[in-house]
Amino acid sequence: MKKTLSVLALAVLPALALAAGNHAGGHGSAHGMAGHDMSTMSSASLPTGTPGDPAKVTRTIELTMDDIMRFTPSEIQVRAGETVRFFIKNKGKIPHEMVIGSIADLKAHAAEMQKMPGMQHAEPNMITLAPGKIGGLVWQFDQAGTVDFACLIPGHMEAGMVGKVKVS
Repeated sequence: MKKTLSVLALAVLPALALAAGNHAGGHGSAHGMAGHDMSTMSSASLPTGTPGDPAKVTRTIELTMDDIMRFTPSEIQVRAGETVRFFIKNKGKIPHEMVIGSIADLKAHAAEMQKMPGMQHAEPNMITLAPGKIGGLVWQFDQAGTVDFACLIPGHMEAGMVGKVKVS
């Protein structure tokens, strides 16, 4: 019995460590890809804002993704300090995603996804939607500037599936 409990406890530890990393904003292997280095997307390096508190949402912005590799709208205006809920619909027949970050980080992550096309996202600045599905993402834009977003599924960003949030 003790041996069974020990084996069970050891089997659960990696999952607990992964969960703790997710709650702390770490990226580790939260994408379902063990050993995947997400340091290029760490929230500490992103001057793009922070995960928003749903109770503090000041506005909802509807956004669609489609198979012509576009976001509609592709340019969004917000105020610094504003917490926005993105209500996102995948109108396409293939999966799409929205990932918020700097253009440099998005390009680096897109390159990683080229190497691991089955990667799944589970971070507060990312949402992946199957065809016809809807979802939401809450984000607080902390400072003035331009914040980028893109679909990082291989080939999508390169085909023009990008957008900008202009924060004033």
